Amino acid sequence: MGMSGYGGGSGYAAGQPPKSKKRPAWLVGGLTVLSFVALLYVIEIWDNITGHRLDDNGIRPLESDGLWGIVFAPMLHSNWDHLIANTVPALVLGFLMTLAGLSRFIYATAIVWILGGLGTWLIGNIGAHCPYVGVRCETNHIGASGLIFGWLAFLIVFGFFTRKVWEIVVGVIVLFVYGGVLLGVLPGTPGVSWQGHLCGAVAGVVAAYLLSKPERAARERRKTPANPYLTS
Repeated sequence: MGMSGYGGGSGYAAGQPPKSKKRPAWLVGGLTVLSFVALLYVIEIWDNITGHRLDDNGIRPLESDGLWGIVFAPMLHSNWDHLIANTVPALVLGFLMTLAGLSRFIYATAIVWILGGLGTWLIGNIGAHCPYVGVRCETNHIGASGLIFGWLAFLIVFGFFTRKVWEIVVGVIVLFVYGGVLLGVLPGTPGVSWQGHLCGAVAGVVAAYLLSKPERAARERRKTPANPYLTS
């Protein structure tokens, strides 16, 4: 049976609201990333039910209506194997991203999502050729891997911008574990959007630089000696 706040049954003074328990940042970050990945699975289930019609909404380079793909492409996958391959990196790297702060995670994700997608829209047809000699194919880029490459690049370089030891350590560990994945920014594997990987990684570096501005500014202030002379 529940008890009211009278007669010493509560841990706070009469007339004062109870202090809300703040959830640990790692828990909030973990739930945020887990929810995003769960959403990807819900979307893929619906995509399978509707005959993969959603996949037509990817990034189609240099086409005006293909710009909408910048919004939708990271949430679409060609099949279950494609989504499963992206699941573990998305969970691990996404969670590590939230450790730099949930607001930074959101801003960084938005930068990578938009800037990386725009870059893919601009260069996505480079190197794309049909089986027929001399014929260029139009491409349709989908998948969360561009976003994942952005997170990966962000984590690797962010610590070197902020000069915080633990963020440098995270970057080194991520580079050691996932560094080989960066080869995916190079052309060579048919059916793989190296353009999306490359643009996502570049956008991740840009996001890391922009979002490290407070630490870089504080470092510059520490380098600048105070002026002992005051003027009026």
